[in-house]
Amino acid sequence: MAKTWRDAPSPCIDVCKYKRQGRCIGCSMTKDEKKAFVRLEEKADKKAFFRMLVSRLEEQGGLAFWATAYRKKCERRDVPCPLDKLEAAEEPAS
Repeated sequence: MAKTWRDAPSPCIDVCKYKRQGRCIGCSMTKDEKKAFVRLEEKADKKAFFRMLVSRLEEQGGLAFWATAYRKKCERRDVPCPLDKLEAAEEPAS
């Protein structure tokens, strides 16, 4: 597995207040989703999880806040940010 996905920190940004139908107001994950992410080992599974979460955050209007906080988390941990890989994969080929 590529280092980016192997070392990807949890999408949790340490807000942890559950209000939106049991979803955190910071990362939009449920408690069960947070537990499930920790158990993911395969690149494809982690990628799919991030795509699902990014899509949900876009719909709720919280993507910009979360993405900024998550990038800072990756920087603090000195690991590559998986969001860069997701964005690169979604750019159309020239």
